[in-house]
Amino acid sequence: MKTEKKIKIYATATCPYCKMAKSYLDENKLSYEYFDVGASPEKRKEMVEKSEQMGVPVIDIDGKIIVGFDKTAIKEALEK
Repeated sequence: MKTEKKIKIYATATCPYCKMAKSYLDENKLSYEYFDVGASPEKRKEMVEKSEQMGVPVIDIDGKIIVGFDKTAIKEALEK
């Protein structure tokens, strides 16, 4: 599952689903930008503007917003 898509993950250091999402991307050798929204008010605001909610993780794959760790949605976004 290789891709040239731009991936951003908005997460917190203590969220277990965030850790699973990062592990999934790492296992599939996908590069991504990681933002700790617990430590960055600017990135938290950016995440809320994109997802319209406060839950984490929020994964942005070329503008496709996925809220939560959803392997199927991630795969679909990467294949399009």
